[in-house]
Amino acid sequence: MDVLTQTWPWYVSGFLIGIVMLLLNYFGKVFGMSSNLRTLCTIAGADKFADFFKFAWKAQRWNLAVLVGAMLGGFVAVHYMSNPSNVDINPKTIEQLATLGIDAPNGKLAPQVLFGNQIFESPKMILILLIGGILIGFGSRYAGGCTSGHAISGLSNLQIPSLKAVIGFFVGGLIMAHFLLPLIF
Repeated sequence: MDVLTQTWPWYVSGFLIGIVMLLLNYFGKVFGMSSNLRTLCTIAGADKFADFFKFAWKAQRWNLAVLVGAMLGGFVAVHYMSNPSNVDINPKTIEQLATLGIDAPNGKLAPQVLFGNQIFESPKMILILLIGGILIGFGSRYAGGCTSGHAISGLSNLQIPSLKAVIGFFVGGLIMAHFLLPLIF
């Protein structure tokens, strides 16, 4: 059972994602997590207020199952299958985080200063979360999908707009990591 508690190599995970994408293509489905937000808003009645939410959401029920599965899978993985001791962080990354005042995870999967409950005690961190959430929501809508939809589904379907979006995601991530993150912290 060690295979469930250890980190899988990229080629195993990548192969499994590829198989899922082939199956989705075979059945005429398009993968993307952010499209579930539109479906959930429509179910909640947003179609009464905006035309964007007027669509046949019942055709997207399968994608809601993916959303629920991702949440349940994440819960099970964190609470029953995770072993953070086998996560190796590059020492240079730890050094760079330390210059920003962020301690290494130390037996956790992520730094507690960024992902622990104490972030809700800091007005600065709450503001960062709010602004970041708005930017992610706006960016996903503006780009016509999220990183998983474009990078996994769009690229596997050889869509040029997805290639442009993924390039934009990477450039934005590099700008954030190298220029904006040091200014924020």
